[in-house]
Amino acid sequence: MEIDAPDVIAEVEAAFAAYEAALTGNDVATLEALFHDDPRTIRYGGAENLYGMDAIRAFRRARSPAGLGRTLSDTVITAYGRDTAVAMTLFHRDGSPGKVGRQSQTWIRFPDGWKVVAAHVSVIDG
Repeated sequence: MEIDAPDVIAEVEAAFAAYEAALTGNDVATLEALFHDDPRTIRYGGAENLYGMDAIRAFRRARSPAGLGRTLSDTVITAYGRDTAVAMTLFHRDGSPGKVGRQSQTWIRFPDGWKVVAAHVSVIDG
């Protein structure tokens, strides 16, 4: 298995960047498009456990667009083969001094592009 093929890393980095832009810009349609539309897709958030794309959609559509800006650091994207990658990053919000957010995503290449199949977001004291 090839790990971190440069072209695969570039593709996942682009998908990850599109996700981040959509997240901070509250572009719900793009956020939904970047998650695999399946009942087995999971997103654990800071205060919610979302099982399936229907639950993820409902959360995204109800979420306030206020306070979504953030700065990323220590982002690591690793590709395993040509169709699987994980993205891990820390994030910091101006309105939350002393807190560090952590985000992990599992990305799979489907015929229609790279999609998140599992995600986890949590915040710890930093």
